[in-house]
Amino acid sequence: MLDSPQARPETPKRALDQDLLQKLRDYAREVHGDEVRLLKELAAIPAPTGHEEKRAQFVARWLRDCGATNVRIDEVHNVICLLEGHPRGEGTEGGAAKPAYAPGQADVPDQSPRPVRVFAAHTDIVFDDTETLPEEVRGRRLYAPGVGDDTANLVALLSACHFLLTHPKAYARATREADLLVVANTCEEGLGNLEGTKTLFGALEEAERQVAAFFSFDLYIPQVISRAVGSERWSITVSCQGGHSYQDFGRPNAIEVLCRIIERLYALPLPVDPADGAHTTRNVGTITGGTTVNAIAARATARFEYRSESSANLAAMQEALRKVIADAQEDLGAEGTVELKVIGIRPGSGDVDQARLKALSERTAALIHTVTGETPDRSPASTDANVPLSLGIPAVTVGAVHGSLLHTRDEWVDLPSLINGLVIVLGLMLEV
Repeated sequence: MLDSPQARPETPKRALDQDLLQKLRDYAREVHGDEVRLLKELAAIPAPTGHEEKRAQFVARWLRDCGATNVRIDEVHNVICLLEGHPRGEGTEGGAAKPAYAPGQADVPDQSPRPVRVFAAHTDIVFDDTETLPEEVRGRRLYAPGVGDDTANLVALLSACHFLLTHPKAYARATREADLLVVANTCEEGLGNLEGTKTLFGALEEAERQVAAFFSFDLYIPQVISRAVGSERWSITVSCQGGHSYQDFGRPNAIEVLCRIIERLYALPLPVDPADGAHTTRNVGTITGGTTVNAIAARATARFEYRSESSANLAAMQEALRKVIADAQEDLGAEGTVELKVIGIRPGSGDVDQARLKALSERTAALIHTVTGETPDRSPASTDANVPLSLGIPAVTVGAVHGSLLHTRDEWVDLPSLINGLVIVLGLMLEV
């Protein structure tokens, strides 16, 4: 989900090598029909957060059919495809190198493994459909739930992987300095809390694989996101005895108590980090409770979140939240309870080498400007890149399609923009 736009910097000046750019454009145009067919097929497969099994199986099978020899599905249904290179990028034939260690394998080589660059896009969408998803083409647009967030971005990633697997010289170039880990990850949306990416990085740490850089493909062109918006999500539950609306009038009503808590939360001043001016947002997203109109509500629950780029702001909000809950419990006394429970943490940026992060972000922005002619949008957001950024690893999230109306059933993508999207992903793999 996007946060409010920030000021955009001046147009970047670095550009992709023009000869390579033309070759990538020619290829992307050549396979555009294949991309559209893949998008239609993938967009129809349901993938609620936490239940991405069908898409995971489809993606793993598709990668193997393309010639990938090291593909697995992990315990949270991430699809992990390792493209192994050689120390100087020599002797590699399009994915046919001998199997190398990937997270979850039993045999670990004796020598220190090469660093990896991770390229990821998430499989889950925000809708709970378990049957085939509807889709419709109108003119140059494809409409479907979740088609841009994140299905079209996943298609761009898969198509780029197919290119490497079928072009040995490009494969060797992309893996000359590090192995590539192509990941279709799960649990990016909602209360998935980035569990797919967290699990991936836990496995990489256990395997002692150094991550040189992380790229996720999400949202729309021309976004380049290297500033992570962290968030904390809570459930607030008020429980009382309840009773008859007339006979027991005067007893505490859980809904009324909860509403007073929400009022206090919205009266809190929102912290601003003096170090960088980072702001904070808050939201009550759902309220449930009560049984009927003539019963005093015995139980009510709200879900509350706050977001910020600043860890100091998040800490200040948590302290203020806990104070509001403690005061509400004191007011209620023995007549009821107020329970606060964390339901999701999306980490913000950690101690990242700012010079490395800036270099990665600038080169990525330059590539996007060269490919599209558009000024990159550097607005902060909460994406899978939050996880590596929180671990001090340079990471960016990039849009690989034009579209609109994300998180609605009317979301659409511009099909011709898949051409530029594929060029962007391949440019990142081959140049950046």
